[in-house]
Amino acid sequence: MHITIVAGARPNFIKISPIINEIRKRQTEGVDIQYSLVHTGQHYDKVMSGLFFEELNIPEPDVNLAAGGGSQAEQTASIMVAFEKYLMLYPTDLVMVVGDVTSTMACSIVAKKMCIPLAHVEAGIRSFDMTMPEEVNRIVTDSLTDYFFITSAFAKKNLKRNGVPDKKVFFVGNVMIDSLLANLSRLRKPEEFDKLGLKENEYIVLTLHRPNNVDNTNSLLDMLRTINDNVGNTPIVFPIHPRTRQRLEGTKCNFTNIRFVSPLGYLEFIYLVKHSRAVITDSGGITEETTIMHIPCLTLRDNTERPETCSVGTNELIGTNPQNLVPALKKLFAGKWKKGGIPELWDGQTAKRIVNVIVGFPK
Repeated sequence: MHITIVAGARPNFIKISPIINEIRKRQTEGVDIQYSLVHTGQHYDKVMSGLFFEELNIPEPDVNLAAGGGSQAEQTASIMVAFEKYLMLYPTDLVMVVGDVTSTMACSIVAKKMCIPLAHVEAGIRSFDMTMPEEVNRIVTDSLTDYFFITSAFAKKNLKRNGVPDKKVFFVGNVMIDSLLANLSRLRKPEEFDKLGLKENEYIVLTLHRPNNVDNTNSLLDMLRTINDNVGNTPIVFPIHPRTRQRLEGTKCNFTNIRFVSPLGYLEFIYLVKHSRAVITDSGGITEETTIMHIPCLTLRDNTERPETCSVGTNELIGTNPQNLVPALKKLFAGKWKKGGIPELWDGQTAKRIVNVIVGFPK
């Protein structure tokens, strides 16, 4: 059996690493399974792409479609055209997509139009917020998928509501957690840690990148002021996303507690999170990692596609109104944040379960 695995953006790389490693392991055991890795080029700078391949020991892609840049529509079109040409030259038995980025949706459409079976890792998650591009990507991808690999019971309920038969759904756990657990012993202290004089459990990590949090400069500044003014003297380390940095350029912002740093690689960023007092974020994936590491997480969104991080884990939805942060931060500094637990099957064995299913597919 031959599988074509698609990756296009930073979260994808974290998710495909354990799957590829498990496939390689099965190959050494004599299992007839081959794969090709297609990098769509959706993220194309060194920190957002190349560095992750190095850190996570992912092999060089068989092809880079170089389809980054442009609007979402332009990027989707570029990926579809390039991926179709690739599959015409290199036929496959199964296309595997992961997550919910533009590449996930675009390559799913191409696979189905070419009558190639499609597997979706992290299927069924929903925020029910159609203003999120990722939600559109999820819905389109899952409407085409043949094999649904899910992370939680919430995802299964979502798929069942959409009429997906149980025989197509495989509860395997969270492959991002496979990567996290496999790399905890390899974490690297970033240079910024000592340069900023950080101490374990005495700083907060901040990430912001979603359009409704960063596109309006005044709203962004209001959010940053609220964070800055309600943490006492606690340092806030902000690895600033290029999109967010653009919004702040030219503004006269002066925050006594916020330390802006460049984007970090995976091993350095997870080190920063692991040793922090808490994380403030609008990312979905980070809420999963903080749950596993028992780090309090304040999510600046009105919804989440990962509700298990709230119902079981250490995450709480704060919303996009900066004033909602004030009581949440008071609770954090009072030591009253919930301890949280680990969601079912988030145990580092997800890739093994995925490959077990794949090798049982009809040849």
